[in-house]
Amino acid sequence: MNTPTTTLATTIPGELVRIAVDHITEPFWAAAKERRLTVPRCGDCATFRMPPTPYCPNCQSRAVNWVDLSGEATVYSFAVVYGFPGMPDLTLVPAILDLPDAPGARIVSNIIDVAPADVEIGMTVRVDYSPIAEGWLLPVFRPKD
Repeated sequence: MNTPTTTLATTIPGELVRIAVDHITEPFWAAAKERRLTVPRCGDCATFRMPPTPYCPNCQSRAVNWVDLSGEATVYSFAVVYGFPGMPDLTLVPAILDLPDAPGARIVSNIIDVAPADVEIGMTVRVDYSPIAEGWLLPVFRPKD
């Protein structure tokens, strides 16, 4: 398979992206609609937890406070995906991103508008938002200027 070298990474077309929202994840998605990146922090032991969970993984408390972050992240790990079922020309860079404002928390997202060869571990990226189905916005990340 020939892999393109000049194609910029993107995300799956928004109209194809569906999310599941419940009482645990709704604050995250509601903040994203307002172009804010927020994560849950335990109201008892202050452990950040991402993805949102009903219990703190550290102390099992149900108490939670939602904390707005700066939107900066650091690439912890990533992959490059050339082609997607039914979309052979799509280039994706899914990544696990450290959130420096929320020690110990990571988010899985896409890095967009960058040549895949330019993505590297430790790279600083900044959140942006991409429209998806049903009026929601999906947090995605771009290289920080």
